[in-house]
Order: sequence, then C-alpha cells, then structure tokens
Amino acid sequence: MDNIRIIFKREFASFFATPVAYVFIIIFLMMSGVFTFYVGNFYERGQADLLPFFNFHPWLYLFLVPAMAMRTWSEERKSGSIELLMTLPISAFEAMMGKFLAAWSVLGLSLLLTFPLWLTVNYLGNPDNGIILAAYIGSWLMSGAFLAIGICMSALTKSQVVAFILAVVVCFLFVLSGSSIVLDAFQGWLPTVLLDTIASFSFMTHFENMAKGVIALNNLVYFAVVIGVWLYAGLMLIEQKKAD
Repeated sequence: MDNIRIIFKREFASFFATPVAYVFIIIFLMMSGVFTFYVGNFYERGQADLLPFFNFHPWLYLFLVPAMAMRTWSEERKSGSIELLMTLPISAFEAMMGKFLAAWSVLGLSLLLTFPLWLTVNYLGNPDNGIILAAYIGSWLMSGAFLAIGICMSALTKSQVVAFILAVVVCFLFVLSGSSIVLDAFQGWLPTVLLDTIASFSFMTHFENMAKGVIALNNLVYFAVVIGVWLYAGLMLIEQKKAD
C-alpha cells in the first residue's frame, strides 16, 4: 500500500503540475453546464432533478477521459522513464493502481466541483437527493470504467494519439452496445437472451439505472468487473513489454 500511495501522490501532483487537470476540469464543467442548461432544457422541463445533467455524462466521458488517460503509460514508454520505474522496488501492479487511483481522483474532483448544480436544483425545488447521490456514484463508477479502458490502451502503444483513438473506439462500443441502433440490427435473428447479453455490456444500461436512484448490486459489480478486467489487461501489457 505504501508504494501505491507514493505512485498516487506522484501522479496526482503531476496532473496539477501541468495544464492537464485544469484543462480537463474546466472543459468538463463548461460542457456540463452547456448540456444541462441549453441542450437538456434544465429550466424548461420544470422538474427539480439533475437528469439533464447526468444524461450527457457518458458522451462527455467518451472523449474527455481517454484524453486524460492517453499519457498514463504512453508518455512513460516514449520518454523511457518506464524503464527507470520498473527498476524501482515497485511492482507493475502497484504502479498501475497508483496511476489509476490518481486519475480517478481527478475525475471525482471534477464531479465534486459540479455541486453548484445540486445546490441550484435544491434552491429551485424539492428534489430527491437520494436519487442525485446515486447518480453521482454511478457517474464516478462509469468514469472509472472509461478510465480503465483508456489506461489499457495507453499501455498498448507509445503514441498518445493512437492510445486516444483506440480508447474512444472501445469506449464507444461499450456505450453503444445497449442502444436501439445496435439492438434493432440484431432483432429478429438473435434470440432474446443474446440480445439481453449484448445490452448488458453497455455502460448506458447500468448507468441509467443508477441515475434513476437504483443502486443494484449487479450495476456495482458490472463497473467493478469492467475496471478490474481492463486494468488487468493493461497490467499484462506492461509486464509483457517489461519482459521484452
């Protein structure tokens, strides 16, 4: 745990030593406001909730999180600092967890800074704060899933651009798999159980339940498994590169 904490502190500080964290937070807050008030018709709906705010989070994360994650390992490999990192008495697992938790904390901080929206909706009406809290938890878990995929893609290549594109493509498949566009394409020639399986892979399917205030065990397990599997895949890539 000490080594994970050391890597965490180093990575978290590095985000704020460069414009990365500031740019991410500012863009996230600006886009959240635009989508909530202008695209989501926050005032025109006449309802005291934050659904217009949370409905666009998967699409915001689709581009912003891979942009944050693309430098995680690619930069280390390109600069050669990964070789120094691997010679330290720190395992690849500890390095991976430290990097992931640092970036996930920045994502959590970004979400926390949207609290004026929560205050606003409480000022304007009488919302169900339990539902809003569940939606925040769901959004943070979903951002972790996006991040784990981005980190895995970053471990795959030295090029940050390639890592970004690969991460966006994979994340897009996870977002889109539960949509009517995909399900309608398979409707009629795939059995219902397979359609349900395809839909179950979607971030949207699990996040939408939590955005409505339903914190079910299967949704929590889903995001935990997605995060674990992609971080493990990234870890295997790092171990393989180290062996080379």
